[in-house]
Amino acid sequence: MTDAASRPSVTAAILVIGDEILSGRTKDKNIGYIAEYLTNIGVDVKEVRVVPDVEAEIITALDALRHRYTYVFTTGGIGPTHDDITADCVAKAFGVTIDVDPRARAMLLTRIAEKDLNEARLRMARIPAGADLIVNKVSSAPGFRIGNVFVMAGVPSIMQAMLDEAAPTLKTGIKMLSDSVRADLREGDIGTPLGEVAKAHPDVSIGSYPFVDPERGPNTNIVVRARDAEKLATAKAAVEAMLARVKAGLRQSA
Repeated sequence: MTDAASRPSVTAAILVIGDEILSGRTKDKNIGYIAEYLTNIGVDVKEVRVVPDVEAEIITALDALRHRYTYVFTTGGIGPTHDDITADCVAKAFGVTIDVDPRARAMLLTRIAEKDLNEARLRMARIPAGADLIVNKVSSAPGFRIGNVFVMAGVPSIMQAMLDEAAPTLKTGIKMLSDSVRADLREGDIGTPLGEVAKAHPDVSIGSYPFVDPERGPNTNIVVRARDAEKLATAKAAVEAMLARVKAGLRQSA
């Protein structure tokens, strides 16, 4: 059986494309969804970038990310309007041609009458040469995969459907496990000792997340994450022991 430590990690980046995201007109709902989805299947999201609808910016970001990580997932810029240039930029980044793909055109015709398949709508069927299509069960216009890059729509419901289609084709690593502990202490009370616990457990990710309890005031959740169940349990026990020591010390000094 493969040990978690010996199994190579699978990494990913998310590239969000669109002036509307950068201007604030549209609130991104895809980054968190993709990150959580991939984490749950054993793919580590290592970087997120947001770029405008500018060819040079898209190509530069895509080239940097696709050479650094196992996968890149892009969202946005594959619609029917003039500023939907993602597909063209991806084609240029890979050095291939782009044209109306008969498979994509046929998909559009399942929802659009032939007479309504105008130039604008046909833009959604333009696919870089050599790419595989990602089926879109919501509105028929497909996404595509070329190399290690998955190009998906920006509309959340469509993106989610495309991600479901793409997921079975991904190689995955060991799934990340997590557990949480309610500290019943303020984050400032535990910052130093929590750092010592984290240092003692380098294979475990330990994070603190402050919140306000309506009844008890400032509080903290501590989240422990690891790919090895035994290491996770050991680190969680160390966190709980640290919290008990801190509480005892505060009671003595009160």
